[in-house]
Amino acid sequence: MSLNLSDVKGVGKKEETLKEAGIDTVEKLANAKPEDLTDLKGIGKATAEKLIENATNILKETPDTSSTEAAEEESLEKKEVEKAKEELKKLEQKKVKLQGKKVEEGDFILAKITGRTQKGIVFRVSSEEDAKKAGMFDEKKAEQGMYTPEFVIAGKSGFLNEGLTEFIKDMNYFEKKSVRVPSSKAYGKRDAQKIERMGIAKFRKLTENKNPELGREFTNKKGQRGVITSVVQGRVIIDYNHPLAGQTLDYNLEIVDKIEDFNAKVEYFMVNKGIPKDNVPEFNINYIKDEKTLEFTIPKMFLFQNLTYVKFGLAMDLQTHMAEEIDDVKFIEIYEKMPIPPTQSDSVMQKVEEFNKEKEENEENT
Repeated sequence: MSLNLSDVKGVGKKEETLKEAGIDTVEKLANAKPEDLTDLKGIGKATAEKLIENATNILKETPDTSSTEAAEEESLEKKEVEKAKEELKKLEQKKVKLQGKKVEEGDFILAKITGRTQKGIVFRVSSEEDAKKAGMFDEKKAEQGMYTPEFVIAGKSGFLNEGLTEFIKDMNYFEKKSVRVPSSKAYGKRDAQKIERMGIAKFRKLTENKNPELGREFTNKKGQRGVITSVVQGRVIIDYNHPLAGQTLDYNLEIVDKIEDFNAKVEYFMVNKGIPKDNVPEFNINYIKDEKTLEFTIPKMFLFQNLTYVKFGLAMDLQTHMAEEIDDVKFIEIYEKMPIPPTQSDSVMQKVEEFNKEKEENEENT
């Protein structure tokens, strides 16, 4: 429990005087000598002795929670260590169980993936170690949990490119392999029809009078994202092809885990749809097994955000890939009743009550 000088009986209006003299805590007042206080304005010897006595008594009456808090903190640390050891033990047991087993189509897995171009430029990593080796480590991305193994359903499209999807379903757990994926099974061939040419005047009109800059992204009315590759003779060239389109790509792969827990699967789908990992626990998730219904209660912080596409995409993923367990997906939004602001008369009465209460406290302290 935290004590203030105002908690000491008799201090009252003398609090500011004591603080100006450097006696700003109950402990300092209890350890002071009468002569330290008698030099202060408005404090005589009898008052000084009484203040010191009252400060000493209040410290004795207040239980020392520091040792209790330290013990609780130590206990919590031990529990966290034990929990970490237990998790590590489970992972080791799981690894022994899966070691050498073939990945089957439909398995929910985590894969470490490093991708690079034929020129050796690394464009994709899923571990901090690989990011550091490639010289592309970003502390902010690490804090956001972006350097983690990727969530994939073996053999199912929508998670990896065609080449990797075909390759992974023939791998074993904890096996490391390298694969070369041709452009036709990666990001496709470059398409000349995905290159747009427009006049600078039109570009400025569409971008609130901004000038075109090489390498800058541009999104057209259809929602297609492209990059400005050239500005010549009054015309802007915008390429909507994927930056890696037309390139053969090399990947290093390792299947590092199999996700079997129901809740873990749901959480990975949530993160996959853009919900920050740190915010996932804030969603109240209720699974009604008999009805094959999954309910999400949206946290307050997300109530006024447009989650239409997130909710639709999440529901579709769960109903598609967990069809045996989930039929309906419900999203619950709770808007609590806002407190009614006090009327003018209520406000005046409240101030009167506060004034009277403060007056009584001052009289008790003096």
